[in-house]
Amino acid sequence: MITGELKNKINALWEIFWTGGITNPLDVVEQMTYLMFIHDLDETDSRKAKESVMLGLPHRSIFEENSQLKWSVFHDFPAERMYTVMQEQVFPFIKNLHGDRESAYARYMDDAIFKVPTPLMLEKIVTALDEIYDQMAQLQDRDVRGDVYEYLLSKIATAGVNGQFRTPRHIIKMMVELMAPGPDEVICDPACGTSGFLVAAGEYLKEHHREEIFFNREKKAHYMNAMFHGYDMDRTMLRIGAMNMMTHGVDSPTIQYQDSLSDQNTDREKYSLILANPPFKGSLDADIVSADLLKLCKTKKTELLFLALFLKMLRVGGRCACIVPDGVLFGSSKAHKDIRRELVENHRLEAVISMPSGVFKPYAGVSTGVLIFTKTGHGGTDQVWFYDMRADGLSLDDKRAPTAENDIPDIVARFHNLAGETARARTEQSFLVPKGEIVENGYDLSINKYKKTEYVPVEYPPTSEIFAQLRELEAEIQKGLEELEGMV
Repeated sequence: MITGELKNKINALWEIFWTGGITNPLDVVEQMTYLMFIHDLDETDSRKAKESVMLGLPHRSIFEENSQLKWSVFHDFPAERMYTVMQEQVFPFIKNLHGDRESAYARYMDDAIFKVPTPLMLEKIVTALDEIYDQMAQLQDRDVRGDVYEYLLSKIATAGVNGQFRTPRHIIKMMVELMAPGPDEVICDPACGTSGFLVAAGEYLKEHHREEIFFNREKKAHYMNAMFHGYDMDRTMLRIGAMNMMTHGVDSPTIQYQDSLSDQNTDREKYSLILANPPFKGSLDADIVSADLLKLCKTKKTELLFLALFLKMLRVGGRCACIVPDGVLFGSSKAHKDIRRELVENHRLEAVISMPSGVFKPYAGVSTGVLIFTKTGHGGTDQVWFYDMRADGLSLDDKRAPTAENDIPDIVARFHNLAGETARARTEQSFLVPKGEIVENGYDLSINKYKKTEYVPVEYPPTSEIFAQLRELEAEIQKGLEELEGMV
């Protein structure tokens, strides 16, 4: 979470954009993203140069032909010269940075526009960003860069429109840790937004499989070019997502403009892992929905259609962790029951994690859960693991301030040791429920259907004692009234 001085500096930078005439929050975030990307390119290039010297390996700087494109060089220029260099050289350079014109980055940078209107405003922005990066360096927190970006995204006024909610980074990280992706995965987020799930999966792989991936030519090529796939219908988000992936070291992710629910999406039985928080925008026009999805689940509700889509896009043996609104877990319509029956009977439903309603605040107070399942095509659900998350490390009000209570480490630890869950009682925070019981309950996946409340007997004093206490209180009140009356 961003607090204190750093938060004030980001707000001050936002104010520079606002007073300078760039008032659309999405434009502000987009322009900030470009500038942070330019700054990070310089930092990354310098780091690679140092690593190459240490390892005795050759290094070719991307700034080799023109050093004044580096942030560390042009940020000292006078305002007019800095503006000219940015407009005429730096921005065209990042737009043409990727040699492959078919890459996601090249595709979505083609129509990118540098919108900072004046040299003075650019100088203020660059100075403010330098101060922000200095502050981040002082904090020495490896996650602070992501926290800053998350805070910027949280300021987008359109968040929550059409069911688009920014998924909190710690929830994304939890889901990635639950799925524990390996180096041979083919990963997809069919509603990728700013590519948060893909970035987190990439960071997990770097942390847990660095040598296996980066010391193997084939696996490194797979990681850079074929592992990550994301789709969205917002070109600005795709642009931010492509830059986000490149900043995190993925050279050529497949980030495409596509309506994932339509016939436009032909990906079937392709992915080994899907991580997603699809939009919950209610209903849509059934005419645009792919016919094979409607066969599986005849509905106009996007949250149900996306579950059907995940099953279609996964290869056999592929796994999925996705966020769903609570209604998916207990909805009584035929479509709700059909998709739950499909997961339980024809595939392997593994876990249902119930999250508190405050997780998506301040955007919305919607109650959600995480579903984890594996596509098998022939069943395999034996028992389903339920967990009642009560705290996620942040307050559940609009402020979302850090708190000591956090169930996430416990969730990850218990999920990866389900053998230790068999003896847990239904009164505990997590427990296993056999498939037969779920079938008997009409495939209801609400944790409250299976959880048992432990009643602790409370002993009250006898009635005579209570009446005696009341008489004593009454006598004290009467005495007080008499004293008050005597004073008057």
